[in-house]
Amino acid sequence: MTTYTRKSKAAIARSVAGDIFDGAYVNLGIGQPTEVANYIPADREVIFHSENGLLGMGPAPQPEDADYDLINAGKLPVTLLNGGAYFHHADSFAMMRGGHLDICVLGAFQVAVNGDLANWSTGEPGAIPAVGGAMDLATGARQTWIMMDLLAKNGRPKLVGACSYPLTGLGCVKRIYSDHGTFDLKDGKIVVRDLAEGLDLATLEGLLGLPVGAA
Repeated sequence: MTTYTRKSKAAIARSVAGDIFDGAYVNLGIGQPTEVANYIPADREVIFHSENGLLGMGPAPQPEDADYDLINAGKLPVTLLNGGAYFHHADSFAMMRGGHLDICVLGAFQVAVNGDLANWSTGEPGAIPAVGGAMDLATGARQTWIMMDLLAKNGRPKLVGACSYPLTGLGCVKRIYSDHGTFDLKDGKIVVRDLAEGLDLATLEGLLGLPVGAA
């Protein structure tokens, strides 16, 4: 049996940050994606957007500097860089829906090989609907990237042939950053950009039950 070391959440966030180009307008979803802002290279300008009406967010503040009147969509305190702004919720959604974001980074319950995204409900009875702005982001941003653990807590893969959960967006996901590696989705195929230490393609295919290919 192949032994491998899964990537840490910090390592995943660092990978995402390293792939964001200089001058990009980026939305970070709730959960893991919020960590990306802490790893942007010092020589790169990235303008972070939050759907509750912020543009120009910086890294998370030190606990003693937290201002809970200045929070992101996940209700976490943030900093505002020089030139940053806050504004009406409707203006924020106009940015999202109008194609003004270069990249959005979201979490996911499932992603299909054709780029379909399910990240707002598992369809369990009694679950509270919580789609929020995910649909607007997934379809409005020029690129949708996903940060997630590749396997769910029950061991089932979250990268699947077809989503069984309610969909957020159709064919919108271009790239997945996970604890097992980084993958592009191209023409209904999984293309491996990098793998966790010790993991090989054959083992990955066994975990997913899907064919994968090297870049």
